[in-house]
This record gives sequence, structure tokens and C-alpha cells, in this order.
Amino acid sequence: MKFTKMQGIGNDYIYVNCFEEKVDDPERVSQIVSDRHFGIGGDGLVLIMPSDKADFRMRMFNADGSEGNMCGNATRCIGKYVYDNGLTDKKEITLETRSGIKYLTLYPENGKVKQSM
Repeated sequence: MKFTKMQGIGNDYIYVNCFEEKVDDPERVSQIVSDRHFGIGGDGLVLIMPSDKADFRMRMFNADGSEGNMCGNATRCIGKYVYDNGLTDKKEITLETRSGIKYLTLYPENGKVKQSM
């Protein structure tokens, strides 16, 4: 499984691009990869997925395997990820979460997002 580890203001998650990868049991995978002693280490697992309601969909799993509604720091990292990896060229995107649609404004510089709000 290909992944990217990113942190936003101290929250560090393992991100998987589900346009290219498939995660069959995200609850268990989150527990395994989040372990700071035997895994990658992080606050959890974030899946970046297609959406029929927004530009992208986010599923976030905590280190204990429970699915969270949303994490603001993770949403900003997703904004950077999708732009920097060529999944979008938009500077304003929508993100479907369990707590509704979130709106992100991306501020790129030299082809990479420097700030996401």
C-alpha cells in the first residue's frame, strides 16, 4: 500500500490515495499503521476518495480504529495532497466528510500549496 504521512499543526496522519489504492479493512489498518512502536506511527489513517457530492471525500480513522467525523488539520493536508499530486488544479475545493461538506481554499506557490484554509 502506498501512503503519505503528513502533519498539520501537530496532528500526524497516514494518507492513502484511494483513487489508486484500495483499503479493505480501514479500521484494522488504522490500528496497525498508527502504532508508534511497530507501525508507521500517527494519529490515524485518512482515506482520500472519490465523491458524488463534492470534489473529494475523506474518511478518517483514529489510531484505535474508530471512524471520526472530521479533523480540520487533516482536511487542510488533503487540500495540499490533492493539489500537489495533480488530482486537481482548483484553488477552491469541496470535501465530503461525515460532518458535512467542507470548503477549502488553497494558496499555491510555485506549483505547491503553501497554505490551505
